[in-house]
Amino acid sequence: MEWVNETLVREFVFLGFSFLAGLQQLLFAVFLVVYLFTLSTNAIIISTIVLDRALHTPMYFFLAVLSCFETCYTFIIVPKMLVDLLAQKKTISFLGCAIQMFSFLFLGCSHSFLLAVMGYDRYVAICDPLHYTVLMGYGMCLGLVAAACACGFTVSLVTTSLVFHLPFHSSNQLHHFFCDISPVLKLASHHSRLSQLVIFMLGVFALIIPLLLILVSYIRIISAILKISSSVGRYKAFSTCASHLIVVTVHYGCASFIYLRPKSNYSSSQDALISVSYTILTPLFNPMIYSLRNKEFKSALRRAMVQTSYPVN
Repeated sequence: MEWVNETLVREFVFLGFSFLAGLQQLLFAVFLVVYLFTLSTNAIIISTIVLDRALHTPMYFFLAVLSCFETCYTFIIVPKMLVDLLAQKKTISFLGCAIQMFSFLFLGCSHSFLLAVMGYDRYVAICDPLHYTVLMGYGMCLGLVAAACACGFTVSLVTTSLVFHLPFHSSNQLHHFFCDISPVLKLASHHSRLSQLVIFMLGVFALIIPLLLILVSYIRIISAILKISSSVGRYKAFSTCASHLIVVTVHYGCASFIYLRPKSNYSSSQDALISVSYTILTPLFNPMIYSLRNKEFKSALRRAMVQTSYPVN
């Protein structure tokens, strides 16, 4: 990584919540409670899925992976943010910033492709239920998750390399609370239209391609549901997709607002507040949306609590 030594900027200074200087301790307390609750919620979801054999199905396997992504995603950003809220010097090294950007891009892009995989899972379950167990076997599930991670790794590696190969000779004050793409790009001394275009196209690939795959899955799902004669049957079929649709809407709503809008609409304070939603709140709500709306999971959770409280000798 010889390009690190070629820059004059050795570290970045976070200014993410400087416009809320009087609320730093309050923000620390609120974010800490939410972070701990997020970790405990995802840990409960993962452990319940692992321990209860009734949940050893593709849908819950993908939910467990989603919870892992959410946990790792918050771990990349939130602990550093909490420390900075109480610290006088809110800095991160040049290499540390690159590692943070790569990690959150990898997890975020993998998350997008995982949502497309979960949409495909619902498509197979509703449109081809007789062959579901064959089409969505354990090897296929692992392969789909590996493919999602491979896409996320490729996008994050190329994007991070393009960003941190740029020269940083001027300001090192980052108007954000973590190393996101747009705030870091603003600090680059100069960057070509080609690099901007490539970074934008990678963002489009990581967001639009999975979204198109999800739309194709749901077009087929809706077509199949409309053919069900019973209103009860239609409701049951659609209810299995409702949680996924809510998570997709929240994820793509926040991500599109940040990464796919015109550069002229950029506002550092606005983006910092929006980023809180998808770095702190979304990882909390996504697994809860899937689990708390699901009777099967709640039954498994009760069984796990009983077994923990009254273990069988």
